[in-house]
Amino acid sequence: MQRATENKIILIIRNTRLDDLIVRFNTLSQAQFYVEHLGADFSDYLREHQNYHATAQNAQQQLQTLGKVQVVHRHFLPNFIFAPQDIIVVLGQDGLVANTLKYLDKQPVIGINPEPHRWEGVLLPFQIHELSKIVKEVFANRRKLEKVTMAKAQLSDGQKLYAVNDLFIGQKTHTSARYLIQHNQHQEQHSSSGVIVSTGMGATGWFKSLLAGAQGITQAWTGKKARLRLMTDSNFTWHSDYLYFTVREPFPSAQSTANLIFGKITPQQPLSLVSQMPENGVIFSDGIENDFIEFNSGMQVSIDLADKQGHLVV
Repeated sequence: MQRATENKIILIIRNTRLDDLIVRFNTLSQAQFYVEHLGADFSDYLREHQNYHATAQNAQQQLQTLGKVQVVHRHFLPNFIFAPQDIIVVLGQDGLVANTLKYLDKQPVIGINPEPHRWEGVLLPFQIHELSKIVKEVFANRRKLEKVTMAKAQLSDGQKLYAVNDLFIGQKTHTSARYLIQHNQHQEQHSSSGVIVSTGMGATGWFKSLLAGAQGITQAWTGKKARLRLMTDSNFTWHSDYLYFTVREPFPSAQSTANLIFGKITPQQPLSLVSQMPENGVIFSDGIENDFIEFNSGMQVSIDLADKQGHLVV
């Protein structure tokens, strides 16, 4: 078989909802009983499962005619070593694309939407029937690459964590996070439910939710209609050269204040936090709570733009 390249094509896949239920309940029939016992439509779980796995098989068959293929499950991304010349194909949802990008360094990522009627697919511009064509065009450097700005958290002991959408700094549990926050020559002692750092790619996700909540509370409390410009700020995009930080539920007290709760992070104005949490302090990215670094008493973290960018094929 004549292949188009000797470089590897890495196909990233994930579990379906039904896969996770089968792991939990051991068999498909037990999973079905559980879902239907709660009054939910099991046929939807089954359709999604069958469509996703059929699309994954289709993708693998197409890619095997073009190059050497390795299938990697999302669980193994934190420990997988990508080669510089690899081409990455992600079989969505959008979150899987974001989670993949942060482990890469300039490798092109092709996002495939397995079910366009089910998933909006902002990061999944292609469908399965287009896969062979798109991969060949990537080989020939005929596809545009959209650069994606990432955030980086670097601890004082040298550990790093990258984020495509957002970083969370706070407690692993629902207890208050205690820390010293420093930004733009100001610092405060904080007690809050954590700090969210958002990228331009994350502007339509957690960041939007934070702003919508702030707007709704302001409007209800004051009785006046509030408008937050950033919710429709077209300048905050995938390749913006800045980030935003938002403090969740800051609590003013005798030992803590709540003035430094929102701001812009730039290369000239990074964000710094010093942990005052004896245990359970964590930093995780893009909603993956089990892929975290510890952030306990005395540890300092600097939050800035990452020293690398994601490359998404469009």
